[in-house]
Amino acid sequence: MLKTTDPMSVSDPELFRVTIGSATPLGAQLDQAGCNFAVHGGEAKYIELCLFDECERQIAQFILPGKHGYVHFGHVPGVRAGQLYAFRAYGDYQPEHGLRYDQRKLLLDPYAKAINRPILWDAVAYDEDSAAMLPKCVVVDDDFDWQGVARPGYSLSQTILYETHVRGFSKLHPEVPTPYQGTYLGMCSKPAIDHLKQLGVTAVQLLPVASFMSEPRLKGLGLSNYWGYNPLLFMAPDPRYAISDAVSEFKQMVRELHRAGIEVILDVVYNHTAESGDDGPSLSFRGLDNRRYYLFDHVGDNPNYHHYTNNTGCGNSVSFDHDVTLQLVLDTLRYWYCEMGVDGFRFDLAVSLGREHNRFKTDASFFRALRQDPSLKGVKLIAEPWDIGYDGYQLGRFPSNWMECNDRYRDNLRGFWRGDRIGVGELATRLMGSRDFFLPSRRSIHTSVNYICYHDGFTLHDLVSYEQRHNHANGEANRDGHGHNLSANYGEEGESDNAAILELRFQQKRNLIMCLMLSQGVPHFLGGDELSRTQRGNNNAYCQNNPISWYDWQLDERESQFLEFVQQLIKLRRDNPVFHQLKLASDTFERKLDYQHAVHWYREDGNAMHQSDWHCAERQSVMVEIVGLKGEACRWLWLINASEHAQKFRLPATKQQQRWSLRLDSSLTNKLTTLEGHKVTLAPRSMMLMEQQ
Repeated sequence: MLKTTDPMSVSDPELFRVTIGSATPLGAQLDQAGCNFAVHGGEAKYIELCLFDECERQIAQFILPGKHGYVHFGHVPGVRAGQLYAFRAYGDYQPEHGLRYDQRKLLLDPYAKAINRPILWDAVAYDEDSAAMLPKCVVVDDDFDWQGVARPGYSLSQTILYETHVRGFSKLHPEVPTPYQGTYLGMCSKPAIDHLKQLGVTAVQLLPVASFMSEPRLKGLGLSNYWGYNPLLFMAPDPRYAISDAVSEFKQMVRELHRAGIEVILDVVYNHTAESGDDGPSLSFRGLDNRRYYLFDHVGDNPNYHHYTNNTGCGNSVSFDHDVTLQLVLDTLRYWYCEMGVDGFRFDLAVSLGREHNRFKTDASFFRALRQDPSLKGVKLIAEPWDIGYDGYQLGRFPSNWMECNDRYRDNLRGFWRGDRIGVGELATRLMGSRDFFLPSRRSIHTSVNYICYHDGFTLHDLVSYEQRHNHANGEANRDGHGHNLSANYGEEGESDNAAILELRFQQKRNLIMCLMLSQGVPHFLGGDELSRTQRGNNNAYCQNNPISWYDWQLDERESQFLEFVQQLIKLRRDNPVFHQLKLASDTFERKLDYQHAVHWYREDGNAMHQSDWHCAERQSVMVEIVGLKGEACRWLWLINASEHAQKFRLPATKQQQRWSLRLDSSLTNKLTTLEGHKVTLAPRSMMLMEQQ
């Protein structure tokens, strides 16, 4: 069964031999005698396993002798961890029938746990035999010393997400050792962990780290896919962020973050791959089983294999109609959770995962299989509840064990504080957990992932500094990125040295962050916003692997003051269950016979809100009282004024010998610590939080 094609590049073939082996598990699995290789090959006539030395010179190739269904397999004695390998698939090349077998194309193992170098597009190297262009898969030994460090295990009510890019976070950090800057080890270095702990977040949500390839178009522009939302291998951590060994360094990052009490959530992309559309390259999936891994548009009942369904905007859509894809994704999730130690996943364009025959189903096979998997019982699941396909917006329709990114929260909060006349009804709904989408009879109050800013859009600082996107550096004539930003510049576009404008901008940032951290649901904080990070008005910096995207750790006095405010605010949320574990009689998803809290809403004059007040679009102020009823003696008062004018509020009466104590003031102008009277004047565009003491 041993074949050699070029005797000048092949070492002694007697060093290797191949036996039947096993069809499971898929991928490269080490044992005491060597390594078993198994790969799904669809209608391939046979699959060839190619072995390479450390210089990527091919040293042997084998036709995998075993076949069970569509799986080809074989065992090679003597193979050890670190061995480089890839496949070639032999079969019919009939694109009109969805078959794209081409033995000239080297193919990466969909189950590869590591690759030896990043995947970089090279049209010339790919054109004939693609072996020179592609990195090689690496056989991995899963052993790792976790040193007894356990997962932090935060409940959803305790969770505060911090979204960041591995490279961007530490690339410019002056205290991170130079070799570690922009790497997995930089992410878990002492300066990095110190910052995260001082901030008070409980989890880092990392932008994709699975091995990816930048789009060929970007290479022509001298750019690259910085965010990593163009994956090829779902299991292999990208070597771009490693010093020498991506797998062990990723595990070390997870271990040290866990040791510090910080969870790790991965942003995962299963909706498309880097193989793009009909004119895209065969790098892995397409060359192994194009018809099952991807969705195709139909002409009547027949698939049009020349037209890939594009629910993602990236040229193709991964098909969840076939077991092979379902198995791959579930195996991948188990690997990251059980072997790599991560605590949860945020699913990019998650509607695609719930599509069967290209229609979203709330009880899709993927959702049911995931929920029943005993290995994944403790995992945190976050959906981006949309894609761009038919009926692609599905906020509120995911299974009850999922959280969902809530763009309605983002838009309502941005609009309200910008001064849009939307009234306070929408605001109140968002602050209390968006129960219009996440019904209290079916979903936990922690279902809504609340956010003001995400990686795709303006940073918080740019949200209050720019009215228009400034994406010219992306090479698309400023046409890319969202045009509906609900942003404002408050007098000047971009950076300003006008003290009044700057003060208003920072006050608006405090307003938005106060709302985020005091709202019911899981807060999602965009990394760098605490540092007043700017992308210079770029709201789609996916291709900017440079200081536009990297964090600037040099803070001026105003920026340092804002960082301290955010730290204080997060601590207040974590220390007071009423802001992360509100228990109301109307919330029946979790049965609470001894519910603890009540919420009251007041007008500025101290009277209760009437029905007409809720529907008045001109109303820009409201007062919220949260009262502990049983088991928790607390009384909080939240005053909100989004108008451009100062607003007088009449406060609810306090009990005898108690006063309202000021805890936070977004304007930073009120120096009172205890309010003796029943009236207070709130500055324009500001909030106060008080506690009865």
